[in-house]
Amino acid sequence: MAVLEVTNLSASYGSVIALEDVSFNVEEGELVAIIGSNGAGKSTLLSCISGVMSYTGSITYNGEEISKLGTDKIVQEGIVQVPEGRLIFPELSVMENLKMGAYSRKRRDNIQPEVDVVFDLFPRLKERVAQKGGSLSGGEQQMLAVGRALMAKPKLLLMDEPSMGLAPVIVADIFRTIERLHEEKITIVLVEQNARLALRHADRAYVLETGEILLTGTGEELANNPRVQELYLGG
Repeated sequence: MAVLEVTNLSASYGSVIALEDVSFNVEEGELVAIIGSNGAGKSTLLSCISGVMSYTGSITYNGEEISKLGTDKIVQEGIVQVPEGRLIFPELSVMENLKMGAYSRKRRDNIQPEVDVVFDLFPRLKERVAQKGGSLSGGEQQMLAVGRALMAKPKLLLMDEPSMGLAPVIVADIFRTIERLHEEKITIVLVEQNARLALRHADRAYVLETGEILLTGTGEELANNPRVQELYLGG
């Protein structure tokens, strides 16, 4: 049984259709990439899964329908999103941002093990633990956004454009972290404009274009697909 099953999902912004009859699934422990051009509906898809946006169709998680759940309940179920653009709390310190990531957990929970995991993944955050989030570099803010998500102990991690606007050396660091999380069997749905990098790391991938799934296959299959090469990999 798939961990995540999206069936006939459609969503719109007023009269503008963003997603139309989209269906896909994610198996436990998989890294599934969603690639496509700007405006294809990739971020909208994650917003629907997270409960941020209304839609028609069905989304099940571990066999249970989640379309009626609020965003807070979806997070408590184990689905956590790293949003596009980081969206950290700029006036809060690094540690305060991380604690906000654990907000949905029971107060009696000991969050220190997760803090230790985050600092092991991102030593720079430990060095800046008392620094305001807004004073961090773009790459450090992305690390903080990932770290904040990990504080919620996700079972399914949704990552929206983690490489956006970052220098290549930082992008490499972020993708090393993604691969490490994948090795630790965290299930990941990765929305990423850098199709080459996404397909290199993905077990499976889907091509989303103008709100519809056009192609699917393993990361390797899509990387070798002539149409994908022409449209997304520079020929």
